[in-house]
Amino acid sequence: MVEKNLPLNRRTLLQWATSAPLASGLSAMGASSILSACGGGSSTPSATSFSVVFNSMAAPTSDADRATTYTNATIDVTYSDKSAKTLNLSYNTLYKTGDVLKRPDGASVVAGGYYYPDGVTPIIDTSGTAYAQFYSDCPDGQSLIKLSNPSVSGVVGNTLFLVTQFEYKTLAANGTTSMYGKLPSPIGIATLDQDKTTGLMKVKTYFNVPTNDVHGLWITCASSQSPWNTHLSSEEYEPDAWTISTNAQFEAFSLNTFGSTTAANPYHYGHVPEVTVNPDGTGSIKKHYCMGRISREKVKVMPDNKTVIQGDDATSGGIFLFVADIAGELSSGTLYVAKLSQTSASDSVDGGTFDISWIRLGHASSIEIEAMAGNLVAADIMDVKTSDPSDVSYTKINYGNAQQWVKFLPGMEKAAAFLETRRYAAAMGGTMELTKFEGVTLNVADKKAYIAMSAIRDTMTGNGFTADDVQLKKISAGGTYEVSLASDASVGSDWVPKSMLIPGALLGEDIAKDANGNTANIDKIANPDNVSFSNALGTLFIGEDSGAHLNNYVWAYNTTTNSLARILSVPAGAECTGLQVKDDVNGFSYVMSNFQHPGDWTFDTPSQDSLAAAVKANWGELKSAKAAVGYIAGIPKLGV
Repeated sequence: MVEKNLPLNRRTLLQWATSAPLASGLSAMGASSILSACGGGSSTPSATSFSVVFNSMAAPTSDADRATTYTNATIDVTYSDKSAKTLNLSYNTLYKTGDVLKRPDGASVVAGGYYYPDGVTPIIDTSGTAYAQFYSDCPDGQSLIKLSNPSVSGVVGNTLFLVTQFEYKTLAANGTTSMYGKLPSPIGIATLDQDKTTGLMKVKTYFNVPTNDVHGLWITCASSQSPWNTHLSSEEYEPDAWTISTNAQFEAFSLNTFGSTTAANPYHYGHVPEVTVNPDGTGSIKKHYCMGRISREKVKVMPDNKTVIQGDDATSGGIFLFVADIAGELSSGTLYVAKLSQTSASDSVDGGTFDISWIRLGHASSIEIEAMAGNLVAADIMDVKTSDPSDVSYTKINYGNAQQWVKFLPGMEKAAAFLETRRYAAAMGGTMELTKFEGVTLNVADKKAYIAMSAIRDTMTGNGFTADDVQLKKISAGGTYEVSLASDASVGSDWVPKSMLIPGALLGEDIAKDANGNTANIDKIANPDNVSFSNALGTLFIGEDSGAHLNNYVWAYNTTTNSLARILSVPAGAECTGLQVKDDVNGFSYVMSNFQHPGDWTFDTPSQDSLAAAVKANWGELKSAKAAVGYIAGIPKLGV
């Protein structure tokens, strides 16, 4: 079913009142309670609980289906009286990037549009024949937020807020200039009007968050929602301060953000921005400088509201842990890096098994690290060599897909830990050998985290790099690790990663190129990226960012049955982004899911010309492409 309008229609709910639901095995509320959440229903239900199972759909084959957001997946709903129904999933678009919407004050605003850090002055693309404002084709992380006291006028249903960040713009209007990382990333807050009966969400207003106070934003990628109801952003591929004088990308970012190629400071980027939504649909932002400066993909706050697992999307990346001083406040705390001990055989073909211990890197407040960022340059903190200096005061480390020799200057340990985190972590003995650690999410009931490793290659394959803590067989399609969490007195947290492995269903499989150009098995996950866990459904949702699949997919993995179901396909060449499952929003469930850069594939496929034409007809050519912000609907609320 493509582009359906309703996540749950009333006719379906009336059918539920006398029949059944679906299967991850957890109890839930009765059918009459569902009807009550939608504005009606009996108070004496015959079925009092339900569970959900996702049924996998086949990969789309027609150009029409491969060129859009497509699902014909279903779910089986099983009730407490053992009756059952099969229901359809659908994908609903909230808006497309480039759409002209209304700000809370009534003025026009471009969704996903690029603005100077004041939040209102548009950045204009002058590369083409007609000058126009830049807008992103790459929506990414998002948070669906409910406030207790919304004050947006004109909403007739329930007021919700969707915070969405935009990672980059693929091409300038001339069709040749890459704009990756050259513009300050925008974050928008859409006020949504949720129909109280159907659950359908529509955009009411859109607000572009000013970023003056945080020096603009750099390549915002995945995100998470904090337990205290804020949006935790990211800044990926932190600019290397040591080589910044030759970084043309960063110079372009500085020019487009501040009007000068030298105005931006690399140490202001690679941190954790946090967006707070106001009741009127506006919002504010701050950055946390004390959580380490890494190629951050996503953070996930544990139930203690203090412990944070952090992804590092880099070659020679690591796993980082931050423990805040005060619950619900990320402004100060202690930073750790993981040390992995491989317990499986060298050259493991299944992603391996590992024990995890932790190395303390330091304690700091955001205020003191921001001050350091404004006053130090790389040479104040360290010296770096790219060949062996034959000097024992230097430490050999992994950095990127190569080795460096680094020496930190006396008294600069704290600056190194929080501003040169990946180099310092490697020098302190942390395992900095992971490749593209992407998303992280949490299964509370089983006390397990899931981390997406987009690819198993390079420094993970035991190729003689420093330490060689990780020695695995190359799997370009990657896999998703299941991480066991436990108490650790030395860290001071009950939610500390202790071991990890990849369940068989979550391991990618490389293949010889097939007839459509795929180099990974299309019936398995390739290059996992976004992950989000439904504690009510007992289900892990995974979105792909794969050049090995012509179409990327969103998958549902049942952690009880270890079954995997494909539930959404995004347009050919696009990446699945913005994945966030919401178990109960005023009685409705949603899987928020975006995509970015439709049409951006680089390999040949038999129907390439006709497929490219179909994608272009739906979303535009790459230099002016739009992308969808929306959600997978049709999943009933589970809960007592």
